[in-house]
Amino acid sequence: MRYLLDTHALLWWLTDDRRLSAEVIAVLGSPGHTIFVSAVSAYEVAFKHGMGKLPSAERLARAFEVEIAAEGFEGLPISLREAQMAGRMDHPHRDPFDRLLIAQSLLNDMTIISNEKLFDSFGATRLW
Repeated sequence: MRYLLDTHALLWWLTDDRRLSAEVIAVLGSPGHTIFVSAVSAYEVAFKHGMGKLPSAERLARAFEVEIAAEGFEGLPISLREAQMAGRMDHPHRDPFDRLLIAQSLLNDMTIISNEKLFDSFGATRLW
């Protein structure tokens, strides 16, 4: 199965945060699944780290590709189709990072790993 990690889920996985559910930990630890990390998350981490909002993510902000590869995760670039879909979504939730991740999960038939229940109202398949 194919999964897309939300940024907070990636950060929590890398820091062994207890907020991850047992089901998420099982999926991320299983070699039978393909786990994708979006370029959206790379941008979000670098941007928020630069603003001082994610001081503990310095290593990830500097070597994002290396860090996700070390976990066995695959990078997922943003396509024009995904960007267009995210921009055109008719939904009151305006967070551009979330909207892009949702568009990617929908267009690439991936389950998004996130604690954001709001994603369900976009029609995304979510695991938590």
